[in-house]
Amino acid sequence: MWKTILRRVLIIIPEVFVLSILVFLLAKAMPGDPFTGSINPHTSLAHIHHLMKINGLYDPWYQQYWNWLVHLFHGDLGMSYEYQEPVTRIVGERAINTLWLAVFATVLTYAIGLPVGLYAGRHQNSRGDHAIRMYTYVTYAIPFFVILVMGLWIFGYLLGWFPTTGSIGTNVGSGFPAVISRLQHIILPGILQALFGLVGIVQYLRSEVIDATHSDYVRTARSKGVPVKDVFKHHVFRNSLLPITATAGYSITGLLGGSIYTETVFSYPGMGLLFVSAINYRDYTVITALVLMYGVLSMLGTLLSDIIMAAVDPRIRIE
Repeated sequence: MWKTILRRVLIIIPEVFVLSILVFLLAKAMPGDPFTGSINPHTSLAHIHHLMKINGLYDPWYQQYWNWLVHLFHGDLGMSYEYQEPVTRIVGERAINTLWLAVFATVLTYAIGLPVGLYAGRHQNSRGDHAIRMYTYVTYAIPFFVILVMGLWIFGYLLGWFPTTGSIGTNVGSGFPAVISRLQHIILPGILQALFGLVGIVQYLRSEVIDATHSDYVRTARSKGVPVKDVFKHHVFRNSLLPITATAGYSITGLLGGSIYTETVFSYPGMGLLFVSAINYRDYTVITALVLMYGVLSMLGTLLSDIIMAAVDPRIRIE
């Protein structure tokens, strides 16, 4: 298995190389430039052309790509045109914030979604099942950003239970107070993101549990006198997890990439909000770094999903 994982990782290397070329060309193809209107609205065209020249933006694309690639192998992703700071430092700071939110939302999503989906499938057509199905239908019908805005308005502004912006409170030092402040800032967006994300898990798991309950191997186990609790624990639940584990890797790496909607609505300084800001300001270095990172995370998500499926079902072997 480890040889297979190593081979898959080595295959990712040329894929990342091709992806880097495409990302670099698409970023350069965007209209506009990172200097017009970002320094001073009254900046002369001559000064803007001078900035473009000294930053190498007038060089042929292959020369710009080669320079960027050389710096990349030295761990340098360039300077941000908007923040005038190294891209590695900016992405690193935002990645920590996104990691906090992603871990909280992921744990909450599966901690709620798995037992709720199992309950709905096991107690089909009960009152609880009808309530869960109604929740999933209504949640799917409402756009995600509407749920975020409603949650922000009710629990952030009207009730004042949670902070509405940022990732940590002002005038908060380090240590335990900083941890508490970070938790306070991720609770509301994390809960809203989890309540929306668990809908797919609940629906998939409910359907799989119902199908597995009526399968031949479950009837055989029941006819042999195996307790219902053990049947669901060792047969139904494990087999019902396969469709969910098939996408688990994508879900985890997707959350690590940053939720654009969540971070934008809550002004949460993570990688999603950084990506939106970089597009608005034509910050090519940041755009290239983030899209390349998202591509790598997607490739790793594929491998992670295969590994999780192989762990859940020993019959499956990754090749």
